[in-house]
Amino acid sequence: MTRIFLAGASGVIGQRLIPRLIQAGHVVGGMTRSPSKTELLGHLGAEPIICDVFDREELIQAVGVFKPDVVLNELTDLPDDVARINEFADLNARIRTEGNQNLIEAAPRSGSPKILAQSVAWQLPDGPDAQAVAELERSVLAEGGVVLSYGQFYGPGTYNEQQQPAEPRVHIDRAAERTVKALGEPSGVVVIID
Repeated sequence: MTRIFLAGASGVIGQRLIPRLIQAGHVVGGMTRSPSKTELLGHLGAEPIICDVFDREELIQAVGVFKPDVVLNELTDLPDDVARINEFADLNARIRTEGNQNLIEAAPRSGSPKILAQSVAWQLPDGPDAQAVAELERSVLAEGGVVLSYGQFYGPGTYNEQQQPAEPRVHIDRAAERTVKALGEPSGVVVIID
């Protein structure tokens, strides 16, 4: 029975991961910064943990109390409306850099959990987002962790509910299934595409 601290638990992939992780016999601590999401997380089977990834001390305490075997970082900061995605580039870059670094620093305070973190399987244009992804991948691999390199999500709840995006792509349910399997991977990059 593995204890998994899932950051980004109420996001589109987080909500698909929780039931699959529970079904696989894991205990899931679902982190969200939004108190309004705790009921949803509890309903999905996670132990809700209210915490802001940017509050380093609160995060260290939350991870320490949960004592995970795995820290699974599925955090993004993206708008509900895909047309506004460029407005969120700096916010998303910050969660991938500062947020990810805070998770990495919190992890060893509770033993030595394995770290897995979400990345992208396509080339981002030069800029803050591409730099943030490169920094996230470097820091996770430096900790002996696993980079989950996802294709563009499609399916229910994603930006691409009605049509498939350009390749590389992955159906959201397939992405969640492959993520559960990736928990046992050795350090490195795991590409998760259709």
